[in-house]
Amino acid sequence: MTDADQVREDAVEAALGKLDLDTKARLLAGQDMWSLPAVPEIGLKSLVMSDGPIGVRGVRWTADDPSVALPSPTALAASWDPALARRAGRLLAQEARRKGVHVLLAPTVNLHRSPLGGRHFECYSEDPYLTGAIGSGYVSGVQDGGVGTTVKHFVGNDAETERFTVDSVIAPRPLRELYLAPFEAIVANAHPWGIMTAYNRVNGTTMTEHQYLVNDVLRAEWGFDGYNVSDWMAARSTTGDILGGLDVAMPGPATVYGPALAEAVRAGEVPESAVDAAVRNVLRLAARVGILQGAPAVVTEPPAAVDGQALARELAARGFVLVRNENATLPLDAAAAGTVALIGAAARDARVLGGGSATVFPERVVSPLDGLTAALPDGALTFSVGADPSEELAPADKGFELRAVCRDASGALLGAGSLPTGQVQWIGDDLPAGATYETMASIEVAGTYLPRESGEHAFGTRGLGAFALAVGGETLWEGVQPMGDEADPFEAFFGAPSERARVTLTEGEPVEVSLTFQVPDTSTLPLKAIMFSLLHLGPRRDADELISEAARAARAADTAVVVVATTERVESEGFDRKDLTLPGRQDDLVRAVAAANPNTVVVVNAGSPVALPWREDVAAVLLTWFPGQEGGAALADVLLGDAEPGGRLPTTWPAEFADAPVTDVVPAEGRLEYREGLFIGYRAYEKQGIAPAFPFGHGLGYTAWTYESLEVTPDTARVRLTNTGARRGRETVQVYLAPVADSVERPASWLAGFAGVEAGPGESVEAEIALPARAFEIWDEEARGWRRIGGAYEVRASHSHTDTRLTAALEI
Repeated sequence: MTDADQVREDAVEAALGKLDLDTKARLLAGQDMWSLPAVPEIGLKSLVMSDGPIGVRGVRWTADDPSVALPSPTALAASWDPALARRAGRLLAQEARRKGVHVLLAPTVNLHRSPLGGRHFECYSEDPYLTGAIGSGYVSGVQDGGVGTTVKHFVGNDAETERFTVDSVIAPRPLRELYLAPFEAIVANAHPWGIMTAYNRVNGTTMTEHQYLVNDVLRAEWGFDGYNVSDWMAARSTTGDILGGLDVAMPGPATVYGPALAEAVRAGEVPESAVDAAVRNVLRLAARVGILQGAPAVVTEPPAAVDGQALARELAARGFVLVRNENATLPLDAAAAGTVALIGAAARDARVLGGGSATVFPERVVSPLDGLTAALPDGALTFSVGADPSEELAPADKGFELRAVCRDASGALLGAGSLPTGQVQWIGDDLPAGATYETMASIEVAGTYLPRESGEHAFGTRGLGAFALAVGGETLWEGVQPMGDEADPFEAFFGAPSERARVTLTEGEPVEVSLTFQVPDTSTLPLKAIMFSLLHLGPRRDADELISEAARAARAADTAVVVVATTERVESEGFDRKDLTLPGRQDDLVRAVAAANPNTVVVVNAGSPVALPWREDVAAVLLTWFPGQEGGAALADVLLGDAEPGGRLPTTWPAEFADAPVTDVVPAEGRLEYREGLFIGYRAYEKQGIAPAFPFGHGLGYTAWTYESLEVTPDTARVRLTNTGARRGRETVQVYLAPVADSVERPASWLAGFAGVEAGPGESVEAEIALPARAFEIWDEEARGWRRIGGAYEVRASHSHTDTRLTAALEI
């Protein structure tokens, strides 16, 4: 403990000693959606938390205070670069400080157990070691900037179906060796100031009440000394939560803590020492972020300012994974690229981030069309839609300028605010100034729409309650949407998207739009919220006609670039995917374009694996994930060779849905059994002898590498390699361990370490990669401890899990 740590601990104890029971209990309960109460008598300011993993939204659902939007966490993990993750964290800390946020509700370090997981894009990898390394870099970066993190969702929240109540049944070895491992590594290496416990149960016990995993493992065994906050609405039992080690119940104002906790102490159900322990953890966090009087903040001088746009662009390119590049199709020669046919709805309207709590509103978004238009000479680029991945209405977005206007029962104006899209999502106190739940009678989403295309436009609503929809000053629909019997709890609460009217509009001619919502009585809700949306869908053209048009454009161009994508209705928080198929007619589009032009490059704009049945028929395939706000600029950099695609797959890409080793994400009678045990991801593919489309760790660059020598000790692997290509490049050297004749059940091989190296043409470089002791250990269920497994191992220096370049024998 440093001198500063001791000063903070002394300040924490002094502050704790001044608090009465009621104040202590109040301090452990959210006062609203995003913050804890201030306690002026001890010099404690209000602690403010915010989503999310790729940007800092702040406490308001608004674009008035925009946020830098970085690539999705899976894209960050694809860089295989903890130092780059640390730089991303520092940028997010800078954003948090600008917005008055003390704690970032990230990172998500659950594993890619199945490619169907709805929040796959928000997690790093299928591999616990890679997840822990990237997560450690991210946490260190955020906390370098004096902002706290909450590593989440502890633990076993690896799917979305019934996530509020599901019991994840996980045997001790996979629980320790896979699912707990990233949390343990981050606690050891980055010393996070917070952990978020999940909604789900693990082996029968709700995670917010899990005394063994929180008190015994996380705190006593690992030495975690930060605060433990519930996932939002996950705290359900006053006594169960406080005895289970939960420090903070969010959100407020109604929680299981506060007065209920004080009463439980007075009734003898909870020892006051348990409350003191939780308050101590909260005060320690407050001291670390600099909001407790008498306690010096951990960071008094923040790191040098970071250029958000530049870093977002660099991160995107570093995460792009080039999985196929026949005949060196990429990079295109910018000077002699000729003409490029850019095809796909997502090329114009890129999906740059995932949904749910990862949502932020960036100041700008560079689409592939924007990026390539700026990078190529005039006249070199054409664009055609080809096939739209979405045939459903979505919140009004491109071409709309909208405001939310709140009125009372007499029609008098209470307040108004701008809207980033047609979606209204106000939770807690996040209301326009002047508006309150008690006084609001109606909310009108009003503004103008500038159509991009002529034809029949569909308008609709999502939400429960009474609405009136008007376009061009004419009321087109009035009615009530009741709660339905949707199985999905999100659709039951928000209502399914519903078309209400169609209107013929003309490209370039603005029209007024209005959706008025009658505000229901919210007085009985534990958390006051208003959620509804104005929806829109542009004119639908014949799909075959669109594909034929795209094929003609491709045939006339030197190179065709097709952007395919998922949609928020396919891939988002709150639900799991049903399959890996790209939505709409996008597969047909790729086949038609590839038949028309052999130089077809497919850009895959998806947060998690999708089936690519045409992958052998195209010249190149580039995975861009959800690439963040600068994705289109980074795409131009990579396609034209100004940047090398730096990514390697952090998760195995299946050839087809049937090949994915784990597709069981739906609980049976409330239980989701992890029957596969240790065998997820590449471990399972190797065991089952299945060849994926693209293996874990795979990714091509724009140069070539020769692996020349491998020297190993029980602690280190030293790899020498040479750039034998014509341009400077970066290689990710991966080291796997494979027991020669195993005495215990283990995967056939696993990732033990990795390092990134850079070199110019003809240059040699050496990578020294630590082999952690844990790589040789298993969790001994009988001894309830780690056990080193001796014997002969093959150490593999590899370009990917299935592309071993050198091997060496090691005896342990």
